[in-house]
Amino acid sequence: MAHEKLSPRQKMIGMMYLVLTAMLALNVSKEAVEAFKKVDKGLTLTIANYAIKNNLIYSEFDRAAAENPTKAGKYKTLAYQVKERADEAFNFIQDLKIEIITKTERGIDAEKPQVKDNEVLIENIKRIDDPNVPTEILVGANENGKAYYLKNVLNEYRDFLIATLEGNNTTAEDAIRVSLNTDDGKDPDGQRAPWANMTFQTLPLVAVICILSEMQLSVRNGETEVLNYLYSQIDAAAYKFNKLNAIVIPTSNYVTLGSDYEATVFISATDSTQSPKITVGSDELPLDERGRGIYKVRPSSTGTKKWGGIIALKSPSGTTVNYSFDASYIVDEPNVIVSPTAMNVMYTGIFNPIDVSVPGVTPDKIKIRVVNGIVTTDKVKNPKGEFFKGTWSVKPNAAGQDVQIIVTADMNGKPVQYPPYPFRVKPLPPPIAVFGGKSTGSISRATAAAQQGVFAILPDFDFDLRYQVTGYTVLYNIRGNDYEEPCTGSNLTQKQKDLIGRLVRGNNLIIKDIKALGPDGKTKDLQPIILKID
Repeated sequence: MAHEKLSPRQKMIGMMYLVLTAMLALNVSKEAVEAFKKVDKGLTLTIANYAIKNNLIYSEFDRAAAENPTKAGKYKTLAYQVKERADEAFNFIQDLKIEIITKTERGIDAEKPQVKDNEVLIENIKRIDDPNVPTEILVGANENGKAYYLKNVLNEYRDFLIATLEGNNTTAEDAIRVSLNTDDGKDPDGQRAPWANMTFQTLPLVAVICILSEMQLSVRNGETEVLNYLYSQIDAAAYKFNKLNAIVIPTSNYVTLGSDYEATVFISATDSTQSPKITVGSDELPLDERGRGIYKVRPSSTGTKKWGGIIALKSPSGTTVNYSFDASYIVDEPNVIVSPTAMNVMYTGIFNPIDVSVPGVTPDKIKIRVVNGIVTTDKVKNPKGEFFKGTWSVKPNAAGQDVQIIVTADMNGKPVQYPPYPFRVKPLPPPIAVFGGKSTGSISRATAAAQQGVFAILPDFDFDLRYQVTGYTVLYNIRGNDYEEPCTGSNLTQKQKDLIGRLVRGNNLIIKDIKALGPDGKTKDLQPIILKID
């Protein structure tokens, strides 16, 4: 039996799982929850397919042992030991899922059961975004939750599988170590963080169920890896292939000009005593230590590129059999996407949020450099007090000169720098001075007398900014005589209050020489306030 490879559908499920976990770190939206449900359903279906596949393999062990007990009996016994350990790990995780759901839902709904026949019906779960119960059960108040037992279960199962491989299949061993890894990590401050906390703490129920399903998939996948190895040992020296498939696995199907397209080409069932001959056109491909052909080409133009060739291999009868293959990849111009999350310009003196993404590259492999500004990963709030979306925030140095965002991405281990992306830079708009919430019009004498000061506002501005009034003068004219009182700060002085108290209906109240200090550290002169007393 061949070494297991993930199908495109399984790879897509894994990719969606990683993307959705990152989304949850930002915001548990309804869309994210629904997407997690879809991912869990996909994982559940894949797990069921693995169970069917593994049962077929166990049937093959039964058949082989019945035909030749001496040769296959030992491996059948080992295979059923693998089954027992795999079922134990799988069922332990399933019990955790059911316990979490039952406690979160405070019981099982009779009409729309969340669990039926020991299977989770995720679409019937009501408290799908609850983060408390999963953390309570798995992490625990004193970090003594059941995730620590789960870690031991996975570690013992992983070590058992690797020991069963006896060091004869390093590829399967590496895959099992990665998929069933439970190493502790580090938090954002670089401090040691337990695996249980990093994996489950404060995550909503839907994410925890999805993670546990992914672990169950890893359990079944590891079971398949070892079963394939054990079955191959029954008659390893004289294995007869009845069907061979040509496989092409590209490093990436998305390639930019200046980077390489690389693909691995091999037969899914190989014979360690001979190596295939792989040709593309008139060129014979070099083989790696495992007999896999390596195809590499640097495209000179954009578009879809099709290629193919022949894999020649000797059959057990000694004749050479040719297996054709074909594949394609897409070449595009290097590009980068930089999206301002608040507006299409940047303002001086404040941090402006931006999102940066490169197709085919994960965020952790993207770096940016800024010309005419400084960059940080701090979050920026809007007037509602909510954080803008965005991985970075940029503070321009000066207006009138573009800010340039220079992006570098790690493409298959090589840094690729993209052309600068410019942003126009504007100064912060001046605020409006208000007295009693008004800058013009009329105000009652009682309202005017009740005010405590003058304030500066930025109506309809996208950022949560504050201007501090640092001084102004209160003025009114009666019978040709001007009366005015200055102050420093935003609050009215007693003399200014006395002056306002003299106003009668029909008088004009004028507040002039208003100055306000902005978040950029600059003082602005504001338009005067002119109000008529009614």
